[in-house]
Amino acid sequence: MTVNDSRAGSRNNAPQLITLAGEARLWLWRDALPAQLSQSLQTALNNELDWQQPRIQVFGRYHTVPRLTAWHGDEGIPYRYSGHRHVAAGWPEVLRPVRDSVSELCGYTFNSVLANRYRNGEDCMGYHSDDEPELGPEPWIASYSLGAERDFVFRPRGGGRQCLCLALPDNSLLLMSPEVQRGFQHALPRRQRVQAERLNLTFRRILTPVTPRTRN
Repeated sequence: MTVNDSRAGSRNNAPQLITLAGEARLWLWRDALPAQLSQSLQTALNNELDWQQPRIQVFGRYHTVPRLTAWHGDEGIPYRYSGHRHVAAGWPEVLRPVRDSVSELCGYTFNSVLANRYRNGEDCMGYHSDDEPELGPEPWIASYSLGAERDFVFRPRGGGRQCLCLALPDNSLLLMSPEVQRGFQHALPRRQRVQAERLNLTFRRILTPVTPRTRN
């Protein structure tokens, strides 16, 4: 099923519309960005972004996150993920045309991006929702994928069985409505058969900086 509304942008490649429930909708563009932009983009991102591998504390024990990450956006914008607070220093030149093309397709303006680098099928991300307070009550999330095709899965929020497994190929863009974050969780599970690397750029808009909590 396809849709041609304001989120379809001005290009001819109309997205596929997927409805999880009610207004919880996904729009998927295949061959999202022009070839002259996407063909060498993965190598450029690998070389130019500030990739890190955070460690997080779970039940008093530290674990290394099973992927590499990088945070970029408008200068001064803060964001907290994997237990660490990050402040954006501005957009690297390599990300500017990607941000602009994604915004044009989706019909939304984004001021930050969380990049994840999955080196092979052993790298993964567990179930979660992109609903941090910084994103406000109506977060539109755009997820752009490069490299190896990986499964992106959904389940109802609070647990329950997987309700959708969506294969995201190279140069694809997935837009998630705010209702997706309110009603569902998503994950990128391990896939041992996958040997190649995948990059993901998750564009979002930070609305209100949140002051870190202090203990009395």
